[in-house]
Amino acid sequence: MSLYKNLFKQTAIYGIATVVPRMFSFLLTPLYTELLPEDEYGEVSVIFAWMVLFNVVLAYGMETAFFRFYTNEDSKKVQSTSTVSIFWTSVVFLGAALVSRNYLAKAAEIDVEYITYTIWILVLDALVIIPFSKLRAEGRPMFYAIVKIGNVAVNLGLNVFFLLYLPKLADAYPNGLVGTMYIENFQIGYIFISNVIASLLTFLVLLPHYFRISWQMDKALWRRMMRYSLPVLVAGIAFAINETFDRILLQKILPENIAETEVGIYSACYKLAIFMTLFATAFRLGIEPFFFSHAKNENAPQTYAMITKYFVIFGSVILLVVIVFADLLKVLIIRKEGYWEGMKVVPLIIMANFFLGIYHNLSVWYKLSDRTKMGAYISIVGAAVTLGLNFALIPQYSYMGSAIATIAAYSTMMVISYVLGNKHYPIPYDMKKIGGYLGLSIALSLVCFYYFRENYFVGISAIALYAGFIYSNEKATLLRIIKQR
Repeated sequence: MSLYKNLFKQTAIYGIATVVPRMFSFLLTPLYTELLPEDEYGEVSVIFAWMVLFNVVLAYGMETAFFRFYTNEDSKKVQSTSTVSIFWTSVVFLGAALVSRNYLAKAAEIDVEYITYTIWILVLDALVIIPFSKLRAEGRPMFYAIVKIGNVAVNLGLNVFFLLYLPKLADAYPNGLVGTMYIENFQIGYIFISNVIASLLTFLVLLPHYFRISWQMDKALWRRMMRYSLPVLVAGIAFAINETFDRILLQKILPENIAETEVGIYSACYKLAIFMTLFATAFRLGIEPFFFSHAKNENAPQTYAMITKYFVIFGSVILLVVIVFADLLKVLIIRKEGYWEGMKVVPLIIMANFFLGIYHNLSVWYKLSDRTKMGAYISIVGAAVTLGLNFALIPQYSYMGSAIATIAAYSTMMVISYVLGNKHYPIPYDMKKIGGYLGLSIALSLVCFYYFRENYFVGISAIALYAGFIYSNEKATLLRIIKQR
């Protein structure tokens, strides 16, 4: 049981490093939805969707390769080789993107000024990938957390200043320095300027990493790392398509007069899945190094099975609670009623992100057996489902079609990974209990939202019923963990 306690502690620390920054970012949603019309928020969401895709491309799986080789190779060579690789690809991208930014702006239907800001954000974020990975590999979660939280705190503070206080100060002191800083109707620009400054400060904090490496690339090691990472890149692109490409497709497929408004509504309501996303991401950050470091233990499969079961238990509780209280959360998070018509997608999106979290836990089999190509194939299938259903459903169902495509893609990936994992790296999952927890949570969630929405007597009763069901099934294990010294 001490193993699980150590895992919980590690996950909790990385969870803080993930949850706090994302909660800070989450606070921007009320700000944006209060100050920006639905169509402008839709434009911002489309730009961020492109950023997610290019973040994956600029990382090209090197972070995962870093962890895979760090514990089995000369760690200094791994640090130097991966850093040099990311540095030069980032520099090449920066030059090429700045030269072709006018073409990119036209192709993406985005203002060229916003494209310029986006390019700098992407490059600065790419340059800190390996420094952050090194902190995780060396077991320095506190510094990792401080830098991550600092990045988002700066971004949040600048957004608040530029969007809320700068206009008021410019009105009060039109001829002063502050007045000259203010540009009318430039809210979207200020959002991206805030991101540029935050990313630059983060890079400067982690800059010492670049002076501590040898700046030598082991070509043989680099080729092996690339063979491992390129399938991860393909999987990452597919994940980016599953995660955010629906915004881009909504913009392209829907009529021009409503496209960005629909994207804005969908993106705002999608934010209510943040609680599930935070849980799954924090868990993944803590669990990924653990999976690799314990792979050689005899009881590793049993450990992985136990971890997945408890991920499902905690995740299913979050699923039910968030869906029951979704209409209370929307008042706090989504400030304008014009966005609320998209609330019907919330249960589907939260369940989809839960399935994605389960998939990440199940994916241990291809990472540990060096079958990363299989992960890429699974992700490609998911991306094909996403694209196919979005093209088929958006013209008739708008963003509801995108929500259906998202849950279909992630559930497909989850099932495929489980089936293939049983064949190539058998793990004794307790499918009876996992299926029972998952099925009951989903059933209660859907009944509460679609049949007893905002009936909190029914909702709270459902939560209590589910908690009792968990306790009755897990009582013995929970008591052993609590009593373990």
